[in-house]
Amino acid sequence: MTYPFGKRIVIALGGSIVFPSEIDVVFIKKFKRLIEEQVGLGKQFVIVVGGGYLSRLYQKASREVANLSDRDKDWIGIHATRTNAQLLHAVFGKLAEPIVFDKRGKLKRLRYPITIGSGWQPGWSTDFVTSAIAGDLGIGEFVVAGKPDHVYNKDPHKYKNAEAFEHLTWKEYRRLVPAKWVPGASAPVDPVGARFAEKKKLKAIVIDGRKLGNFNRMLEGQSFEGTIIE
Repeated sequence: MTYPFGKRIVIALGGSIVFPSEIDVVFIKKFKRLIEEQVGLGKQFVIVVGGGYLSRLYQKASREVANLSDRDKDWIGIHATRTNAQLLHAVFGKLAEPIVFDKRGKLKRLRYPITIGSGWQPGWSTDFVTSAIAGDLGIGEFVVAGKPDHVYNKDPHKYKNAEAFEHLTWKEYRRLVPAKWVPGASAPVDPVGARFAEKKKLKAIVIDGRKLGNFNRMLEGQSFEGTIIE
């Protein structure tokens, strides 16, 4: 399948591929090159990065020490996303907007080729942040580039007969995921982001962010592997 992107592209980059068990320097180098090549073609990017292993590491430690509220666990995860976001911001250098956006309403327009965002507030994952930025900027879609290569009807790591979808409606998708956001939960698009995207009539394109050849084909309007939710 193909998708006709415009010049402005919003990406939720999974923290699990930036920081799977340690910082993946090889991936970051290749991802940087890919984005910079696309910038050279006149495109602008908003990249919102998740917390990945860093987030889970701190949340696990907190659970072993004290009985923390979901709000406290969320704040730990948010600050992990901010650390990862600062890393990406630094490597893109002068191409990047000087501010890492960590609050809704701050980003009015894209002034630089690359804009980096992080988590915002408890109860909102970076999926919601990404969908909200797309909606606020009038961009009709956002890319979810994490580990899943598609949306499946059940966990493909547990079930060999799991079915991959190429197209889903938001109503169909929301039947597959929990109705409530839980800190540290994992789904291609979290429940809060899914509800917002459905309300705002946004599309989500789910791809495996590690497969940069597929990523590049998608950005160039060529045939790619993934799932479109609309």
